[in-house]
Amino acid sequence: MAAREKVADKNVATTELAAVLGISARRVQQLAQDGILDTVERGKFELGAAVQAYIRFLGRDAMTEEDKKLESAKRKAEATLKLSKAKIAKAQADELSGQMHRSEDVAAMTADLIYTIRGALMAFPGRVAIDAAAITDAAEEAEYLRKEVNILCAQLAQYRYDPKAYEARVRERMSWGEKDHEDDDE
Repeated sequence: MAAREKVADKNVATTELAAVLGISARRVQQLAQDGILDTVERGKFELGAAVQAYIRFLGRDAMTEEDKKLESAKRKAEATLKLSKAKIAKAQADELSGQMHRSEDVAAMTADLIYTIRGALMAFPGRVAIDAAAITDAAEEAEYLRKEVNILCAQLAQYRYDPKAYEARVRERMSWGEKDHEDDDE
């Protein structure tokens, strides 16, 4: 056992190490320059450490073709996953900033506009009935109704998209709550 330890600790020249490893002396020098093999002093190597380092070096290159394919597929999958996560994060940021709207939010905002129009139209007959009944001339009544319809249209034209209401809808859906929103204001 002591003899083995002495052999492993023995310092050998470049040519001796090349003979033990079955490679050229130039290749030993290249491996030393690449940091694979450590020199004890110029042109000298500790035999045991050099052999172990060379075995580790060969083990790294011993990846089978299937391992290489799996590694390549893994890298591609990771890249695709990162790209997908980045797209999702951008879409969420755009949604939060009001630059992009989900279809269900657009439908809800459109329904809100439709209900506003419906309410104005439902109130219209009651608003004009008494004054319209007092008018006896058909042309005058037509002019009165045209004026009232224009007033109604002007009121409906005042309907505006409310970004704060949209933001509240997004935050509610994302379950962020008002606490996070208040933290942003501070």
